[in-house]
Amino acid sequence: MKPRNTSRGKPQSCCFGLLAVIFLISLSYLTMSKTSMLRFSVVNSQLPPMTNGNTSDMASDVYPVTEDSSIRSQGLETEEAELGRSLACELKDGQCETGHGRMVVKNSSTVVDQDPTRVMASSDELVFNEEERRDNVKPGRKPICDLSNTKSDICEADGDVRIIGKDTRMIYVANSEFSNRETGESWTIKPYARKWDKGSGAKVREVTMKLVKSHGEDKHCDVNHTVPALVFAIGGWTGNFFHDFADVLVPLFETSYHFEGEVQFLIANIKPLWINKYHKYFEKLSRYKIIDYDNDDRVHCFKQVTLGLRCDQGDFTINPSKDPYGYTMADFTKFTRSAYSLKRDHPVRPGEQAGKKPRILIVTRKATRKFTNVKEIVRMAKKVGFNAVVTEAEANITRFSQVVNSCDVMMGVHGSGLTNIVFLPTHSVVIQVVPWGNLDWIAGNYFRDPSRQMKLHYLEYSINEEETTLSELYPRDHAVFKDPMSLHHQGWDTFSRIFLVEQNVKLDVRKFRSVLEHALQLLREQQYR
Repeated sequence: MKPRNTSRGKPQSCCFGLLAVIFLISLSYLTMSKTSMLRFSVVNSQLPPMTNGNTSDMASDVYPVTEDSSIRSQGLETEEAELGRSLACELKDGQCETGHGRMVVKNSSTVVDQDPTRVMASSDELVFNEEERRDNVKPGRKPICDLSNTKSDICEADGDVRIIGKDTRMIYVANSEFSNRETGESWTIKPYARKWDKGSGAKVREVTMKLVKSHGEDKHCDVNHTVPALVFAIGGWTGNFFHDFADVLVPLFETSYHFEGEVQFLIANIKPLWINKYHKYFEKLSRYKIIDYDNDDRVHCFKQVTLGLRCDQGDFTINPSKDPYGYTMADFTKFTRSAYSLKRDHPVRPGEQAGKKPRILIVTRKATRKFTNVKEIVRMAKKVGFNAVVTEAEANITRFSQVVNSCDVMMGVHGSGLTNIVFLPTHSVVIQVVPWGNLDWIAGNYFRDPSRQMKLHYLEYSINEEETTLSELYPRDHAVFKDPMSLHHQGWDTFSRIFLVEQNVKLDVRKFRSVLEHALQLLREQQYR
């Protein structure tokens, strides 16, 4: 048999073979491209949107910057007003509006907008530079410093930490895991929880944290510590009772309580009398003697350091959903009662014990926003069914905390004295008397919201123009009565002088009786046992 001629089939086979090769190459390219896109999409989906708060998740997308990026707005201050002398906003139409925003460079190709109202960049901006790839730096790693909170910056680092105080005020951190890009980076912050406020910031020294590959001979250890370090300041508005808690004590609890006493405090702008006033808090949070950071020139060595205090962006509050340990203001008040050995965790329920009436604490004031008819208020409180205690808040915290904790209801005109609600038993009642002048936002921000977070019942009584002594200073057709908001818009000096300094309160006790009765009813309805 003659062999079959296959020459006519060869070109056809080659053609099919070529097409098959082209198809396989195309399929391979598409598969690689799709896989790459999928991987990139997954990286992007793990980065959360910017939110209005300071969270560890948000922090994972904010990379360190090499300069001080503190957010501050115009500080509004007066020595006469005890509370609210510096607001994180402008008062407009009875609301608090912030107008500050900033941009922080994240890397060579990405910008993170620190305005929390803006959303995250799209996936095509998530490009990591070649140096990061060479150093095997994983995208989305936790940064050293979180600058996203409008109230407080916080830096946290592990490694060979050398802390130098006095005139130097430097923290050097050496860690073999630092990339080439990270080495040499530094952050300069003011470790006080009110960074937007120029008025308070002017009283706080800056501290710099710098990343290094290794330490020189000039930074040998004078003191070695086996516990973590926490560096912060107590300058600013400390000395005002409200700011003592809102700017230092609550953020300090939120930052350090999880250490269970095993942490060393290094405090800048230290005030010995202030420390002594609140010594029970410090002794409960740390077992170690405080280091005066501004006057200690030794090199202190640690394995872990936190610079700055963690806090909620509001005043006198903790947001458990954004706190890494889930702490709440109720946790803080429980901690406070323990620190001061306060015995009562719950108020009296009327009628539960024969002959025992609930106690109401009427907090008075000597100078501004004082009650002018205290005796009438006391008579009405007794008529409703309370035993009344009348006193002005005093400097001896240990003694006054006992007085507050012995009461079931606390009432007072808006002011720093109401900060003593931290000593009340859980489920007690707070009555804030709000002065004339559209002060709803200030009243709510400073005490209404914190009270509820502390698991206290909150009642509010806003006085009318018949109950303010401003009627003795201004005619009824004045803007004080006709258009209070126009005076807000004239600035802090005018606003505070009229509504916080010149004003006293004469309660209409017949109208106020319903508030006292409501407070008594809330105590009767307690379900804490």
